[in-house]
Amino acid sequence: MNKLLISFLLMTMAALGQYTAEPAGAPPAELSPEMIGALQPEGHKIVASDGTVFAELWFRNSSADGPETGEMEVSWNTVAHGTMIGALRFPGDGEDRRGIPLEAGVYTLRFSFFPVDGAHQGVEPSRDFLILSPAAIDKDPAANPGFEELMKMSSEATGAPHPGSLACWKGESDWQEGLTQLENDWVLNVKIGETPISIIVKGVNPHG
Repeated sequence: MNKLLISFLLMTMAALGQYTAEPAGAPPAELSPEMIGALQPEGHKIVASDGTVFAELWFRNSSADGPETGEMEVSWNTVAHGTMIGALRFPGDGEDRRGIPLEAGVYTLRFSFFPVDGAHQGVEPSRDFLILSPAAIDKDPAANPGFEELMKMSSEATGAPHPGSLACWKGESDWQEGLTQLENDWVLNVKIGETPISIIVKGVNPHG
């Protein structure tokens, strides 16, 4: 085996071992009691190879599915806009799918989809996103904020006009639970109710 091939294999192995998923324990106390009660008791911790925790995530303890919404190019088309999906904590400084910096802290995750307005076309395979808002201003898990309201809430997290977001999609036939690498992205595969969902938890869209 030549040195070039060995070097390539070592780099590939290093990349594959960059992040792992571990149990994260109970939801954080920064969430409202109502939010904590609506989440699963055990979360998911995304850990780098040096032991640094990049993010911790918790997901709702009941199904998010309802009637089909009729939205085009949305893979999870049985979830109403603004539905609470979970919560996320950045122990240190984090970033969203667009590379927008997010301060250490706790955020809620609500389902949304980007507008069909030409400005967002081609940025992801589907329009599904989870929008991050500060836990301090998002306390009701039963709320379903509209698009403009949710974007305004999220701008409190980013300090910018753009919301904080994570790309997601409904799992397909090859879906397997756990953390996997998809090209340059790290994807957390979880079930919400009985629905398999994939979420890019680490990785910046170069077209974002």
